[in-house]
This record gives sequence, C-alpha cells and structure tokens, in this order.
Amino acid sequence: MANRRDFIRISALGAGGLAVGIPTIRSWAGGLIDPERMVYEGMRRTPTYCEICFWKCAGWVYKNDKGDVWKITGNDEDLHSNGRLCPRGTGGVGMYNDENRLKIPLIRVTSAGKQIYREASWDEALDFIAGKLKGVIAASGPESVALFSHGSGGKYFGSLLKSFGSNTNAAPSYAQCKGPREAAFLATFGEVVESPERIDIRDTRCLVLIGSHLGENMHNGQVQEMSDAIDKGATIITVDPRFSTAASKSKFWLPIKPSTDLALLLAWINVIIREGLYDKAYVEKYTTGFDKLQAHVIPFTPEWAYGITTIAPQMIRETAREMAHAAPAVIVHPGRHVTWYGDDVQRLRAVAILNAILGSWGRRGGFYRPETLTVPEFPHPHYPEVKKGWRDILGDKYPLADQPVANAIVDLSRPGESGPAKYKAWIVNGTNLIETMPNQANTIEAIKALDLLVVIDTMPMEITGYADVVLPECTYLERYDDIRVSQHRKPQLALRMPAAKPKFNTKPAWWMAKTLAEKMGLGSFFPWKDIEEMLSWQLKQMGTSLGEMQRIGVKTHERTADDLYFAPDEEVEFSTTSTKIELYSSDLEGAGFAALPVYTPHEEPPAGFYRLIYGRAPMHTFTRTSNNPNLADLMDENSVWIHPNVAKEWALINDQYIWLKNQDSIISDFQIKVRVTERIRWDSVYMVHGFGHNQKKLERCFGRGASDTQMITNVLVDPSMGGTGMRGNFVTFVTEKREAES
Repeated sequence: MANRRDFIRISALGAGGLAVGIPTIRSWAGGLIDPERMVYEGMRRTPTYCEICFWKCAGWVYKNDKGDVWKITGNDEDLHSNGRLCPRGTGGVGMYNDENRLKIPLIRVTSAGKQIYREASWDEALDFIAGKLKGVIAASGPESVALFSHGSGGKYFGSLLKSFGSNTNAAPSYAQCKGPREAAFLATFGEVVESPERIDIRDTRCLVLIGSHLGENMHNGQVQEMSDAIDKGATIITVDPRFSTAASKSKFWLPIKPSTDLALLLAWINVIIREGLYDKAYVEKYTTGFDKLQAHVIPFTPEWAYGITTIAPQMIRETAREMAHAAPAVIVHPGRHVTWYGDDVQRLRAVAILNAILGSWGRRGGFYRPETLTVPEFPHPHYPEVKKGWRDILGDKYPLADQPVANAIVDLSRPGESGPAKYKAWIVNGTNLIETMPNQANTIEAIKALDLLVVIDTMPMEITGYADVVLPECTYLERYDDIRVSQHRKPQLALRMPAAKPKFNTKPAWWMAKTLAEKMGLGSFFPWKDIEEMLSWQLKQMGTSLGEMQRIGVKTHERTADDLYFAPDEEVEFSTTSTKIELYSSDLEGAGFAALPVYTPHEEPPAGFYRLIYGRAPMHTFTRTSNNPNLADLMDENSVWIHPNVAKEWALINDQYIWLKNQDSIISDFQIKVRVTERIRWDSVYMVHGFGHNQKKLERCFGRGASDTQMITNVLVDPSMGGTGMRGNFVTFVTEKREAES
C-alpha cells in the first residue's frame, strides 16, 4: 500500500452492513414523537460520562419501556457538571442514533485497478492488522509504530503499544491546544494546569479571559461557575478581537489587534509592579527572580503597548488596577487552544507570571490545589523496555515537550533529506487528523508513505478515507470504559457502562486492543477476561464495587487533607529547580530560551487579506459533531464574520455565499455564508471550526460551510515544545465561481 494510498469516499460502499443492529428512533427535533412516552417514571437508567468533549461530564442515560435510548441528563453528584449537561452532552442520543455511523470493518483493496473498501469480519480485519504490525516491527522496530488518540480508547491502544515496546502515544491536543500552557506553568510553578483546570472561578472577584471563549467552547463547569461569579458581582475582563459571548458579559472588552496579546500582558505586569500593586508578601515568600522581572518590564509601558495593541493606555491601567484590587481572588485564565503564533510558551509564561505576582496561585478565588485518585493497574507482566522512544527519535527538537508532539510525528513519517521515514505505521483512534492537523498537505503526504494506517472511529470522517483498515467503534452509550478519575476540588470516581448493546457490527476499543494483542501473541498484557472483570477488581481495591458504581454513577471521596488553598504563612516547596515560583525561569534559560517573556512582532496581512480567527460553538465539538442529527439541528453550517466597512468595500451582504482564499492561494472547497457584523475587528475575519466536510457519507454536514483547517497552511511552530501556531494565516474573498475554479 505504501506511496499509493488515495482518499476513498466511504459513501461508495455497498449496503451490506447497514441492516445489522437494533431499531432506532428519530431525534426530538427531526420528527414526531409520541408525547405519552416522554416521561421519566418507570424508565431505566444507567450511568455514563460524556464522550462528546474532553470535559467528560457524568450523567444518566434513560431508556423507555421499549429499550430505546431516550435522554441523557447530568448526575447531580458530579463536580464536572453539577447535574447539568451542555447542549453537546444532551446530543449523545444523536450520536447513538446517527444512521451515517460506521457499521462494519473495512479493508482497502485494489479491484480492476481501482482502490475500494470491502467489508470484512472482525477476525479478518484484526488478523490483517496483526500481521502488518508484526511485519513493521520486525523490519523497522517497535518505535516505528505511533498512536494518535483523542478519547477514552487511547488508554487501551496505548497499552497495546507498550506491550510491544513503543511509547509514541500522541494526543494531537498537546501540540495544538494546551501544550504551551502546560510547559509555561510547569516552568513557573513546577505544576501543570491540567483538565479540568484548577481555577476557582466560583469564588473569584476578577476573571480575565485573554483569547478564551467561555460560553462558546462550553467548558461546562467553568461556564456555570462564571455565571455564578457574575451574579456575585465579579468583574470579567475579556481580551478578544471579536465581541464574543463572554465579552457581552464583561465589564471590560478590549478588542485587541490580533497577535499582540503578549505586549498587553507585559504592559499589565509593568503597571502592577510600577504602581506597587503586586502582592509583596506573597512575592517575597514564594517567588524568585522578581528583581530581574522588575527591570525587564520597565520599557513595556501602556504607551508602548498602545502603539502595538491599539488598546488605550488608560484602559490598560484601569484593567490592571481592577485585577490588583481583586487579588488574590483573581484569575488570568490560562486558556485552551493556546497555540497561536509560535511564541506561545512565552505568552503563557506572561500569563503565569501575572497570576504569580497577583498572588493567585494556591489562593481562594485564584488557583486551588486539586486532588485526584489513582486507579490501580490490573496485574500484568512488566512491559518490555522501550529501547528507542519518541524523545530519542525527536532528538534535540522541542526540549520542553513532555509528551509526543503530533506534528513532529507527522514530519518524521515523511521521507526527507534526513533519510527514510522514522514512523511506518499509525493507529488513529477518535481523531480526524485531516481536519485536526494544520497543513493538510503534509499530513496526506505522510499518510501516503506509511506501510499501515488503521483508523478507529464511530463516524466516516475524512481520515477514514485514507485508512488501510477501518474499525467501527461503538459509541460511548454502548460500552464500558476506564473509571474517570480526573482532578477536582474533591476526588471522584465516575463510571461509564453500556446503556444498550452495540448497534451494527461495532465494538468497543478495549475489545479491539485486547483481541489484537492476543493475535500478536501479547495477550498476557491484557490478562482480564473482559472489562467488567478489570473494573470489578480495580473498584474493589478502591473500596467500592462495580455494583455500587452501577447504582450511583459517581462516588465522591473527601480530601486527604484540608489544603485546597495555601494556609496563612504556609511553607510551600514548589517542584521547580529553585523550589520557588520562578518568575525568571531557569528551565527555559537552561534550554536556550528567554527566561523572561519577550514580545516579537508578527507578520501583518497582505493588502486585501484579513487575519483568520477561528473558534468554537457551544453545540459542537471540533469536527466530531457536525453530522450529529440533534446538534446539526442547532447549527448546520458556519459563517464568516466580516466587519461592515470591509463588507462595503467588497460589496458583500448578509447571507451571501463566498469562497475563502488564503495567502498561499488555497481556495476553500465549499462556500461559506457571510455574516456582516461590528462584532469583529476590521482587520480580521472569524469562523467556527469543524465544518466544510468533504466525506459524502456525512450526509448532514457534507459541503456545509467552509473548513478553516484547509486555510491553515502557514504553521508557526513553537521551538521550545512544538506547539503548532495556526493564527498566522490570512484570507481574502472570492465571489465568482469561475474565479474559484481558476
């Protein structure tokens, strides 16, 4: 298959796998429902935690008297959701009922000189994969196999890789979402922010959102706490080129010029230090490097920042004072999807430093100390030693990366001047790399050079059209998964169990990984009979049982100590080189990078082009949900926000369809609707990520809206940890089809 893998539209398949499974019901918004069945009395419920986004809120799945999955609600005991699910979470029923789901294993074959997929049994598909993997490992070593994963299944396929000696288990979200933040906070505080973030919004007096779209990215618990904080009189400061939902709830909206956020952060630090507004006792007791920071920021006055950011000096001073007057109950939000301009660790270092000098780390209304539980590993043999790991393959690149960097794996899967490709096989679980990874051409080039690509997904996403083998995963409503133990104010356990048998010929990831391991002669690393045996053993070690968790869904433990916040005058040893909060970072300096944040100007849009800004919608998660029948009813396409002055110059009107063209002359495959609005700066345009799918089997979202990923061909990589800055791209407008086709 190597070097000859082309995209195949799964819609070209026959219907042989379509008839398998249990009957479905139509969605609430999509058809008529018998109102007499819309009751809770007598309904059966089973516990779950959501897989629509990474927040993984715990809930209850209700089935009616016919056994149909009917409704999902929040679990009142859950600290992630407080018993309330967001629109995405309630859309799990649509995910389960989506008739476009993958239904049967598929193997790529060549027939009459044309590549097609044919249906296969599970045995045949897994035998094929096992044989191919063993061949790749024998020829190129276990280190040549990589896993890309975003979801619960990554745990099981990660164990499979460890069983044969590979540790390249990459979550694309590290390089594309939160990696720079974690590197910056680790260098400053010796700890990462993690997920859910350890931010105490419910008790904050001032919340600063700098490029963070709470209310649209729907981080459930944070949105609820922000609402409560507003009701209690907290100040919200939103920094965004766009008048977002969060901006509409804010006391201050700073419509900053894109790419200049670091200049504003440095000016805020300047004001707080120069006016003596920092927490002097906290800084003296817990930090190191303040003198160097103080000298460093002297030039970065509000007047200096005004010429860069377009934010007036008085507004910079007023918002800095607002933060300081609220301190230590203040949060400069560390953000999500912080990979913007290639200097993102430096920008997030400024965020960390600002929180530190305001004294918010470890304080009520700032950043609390989370606590979690450890789930014991079911007894198995020791994994073999990793003789050559991802760090060895990566070499000196990205020294601050503490986990595999997805874009680096893509680059190392392409033959180049440095020799043959280092990675020969990919297993891709629950992440649509074609729409997830920036620079699609690089990703496709890497895929075509692979000896094996296995894709596990619930839906026929674009990445499935490039696979050698497609494995259909059942949805989270049809399976058990690992116990959820993410950090929070109190440690909790949450259980996901099947609400229904898997539809069609689909399987859970744990079964695929275990069966594949057995076919490769590695079954001893999966010694449990099934996942229920594993969960029962683990829960027993943790003082509960599978039966209890099936009844209650969520179990809360008390904290092991009363240390949610620093005690007055508490001696704290931080996990940094100095054991202090490092305002001047010895780790960054030792790795050859600036120990204090340095502002660097970024490229401006060419004449007639506008900076492309993209974001989220509260009813959709990345590209994963745009075909969901329930959620597509809420939003079925994206639009491009254009300032009225720009629209007038181009003679564009509301609801007109246009194409986008980027600085590299890439034109969007599909048209996008114009939204003329003063809620966006004149030098930028905005669109929601996750649309413009070209996989025809996604019947609801095929060709609806445009793909922002297709426009992201200029990737600004952070040299310290490999974050893929994607906001250095510019677009202009194409209004005539003949021009788009030329």
